[in-house]
Amino acid sequence: MSGPSLRAAWSDDGWWPSARRIESPNEGPRPAGAAVELVVLHSISLPPGEYGGDQIERLFTNRLDWDAHPYFRQIRGVEVSAHFVIRRDGELLQFVSTDRRAWHAGRSRWQGRDDCNSWSVGIELEGLEGQHFERAQYDALVPLLRAVRARHPIRHVVGHEHVAPGRKIDPGPGFDWVGLQRRLRWTAQRFPPVG
Repeated sequence: MSGPSLRAAWSDDGWWPSARRIESPNEGPRPAGAAVELVVLHSISLPPGEYGGDQIERLFTNRLDWDAHPYFRQIRGVEVSAHFVIRRDGELLQFVSTDRRAWHAGRSRWQGRDDCNSWSVGIELEGLEGQHFERAQYDALVPLLRAVRARHPIRHVVGHEHVAPGRKIDPGPGFDWVGLQRRLRWTAQRFPPVG
């Protein structure tokens, strides 16, 4: 699928049909006239380093049992979301329409513009900062990025670490930026510098 066919595959209200839809209340309208020009990649696991449960879904829908694990007490009461989550096995979940503002980047800045939530799509990869991600996740991420770019004028794909340096470190050094760029065949200028 490419170009016009990718655009046509989207629902009119910004939901991608290839993703399992789980609506989060942690979202809102984008500012009037805000063009969605940025994708911010994140990593998440709850509790850290544990995979496969429904805790991410529960966190993003405000249903997490704060007493179920000692780590959850540290994040008690947070209200967050992302547009998409890609599980370790490549399953794709969508929590917020890409036409709406998800609460994923927090205090953030990219190329002189603040409040990245207002003009970005947030994608969480189930994983831990500094560790590697699964091939199935890249296999899901590549077509998702192409689809998002078909719907929105995406100019850059960056990590949370790039828009909130010193505060966030995800997705971290285990993420394969070079491989992602190679698979997408997008210019290097769309990605953060790889050192």
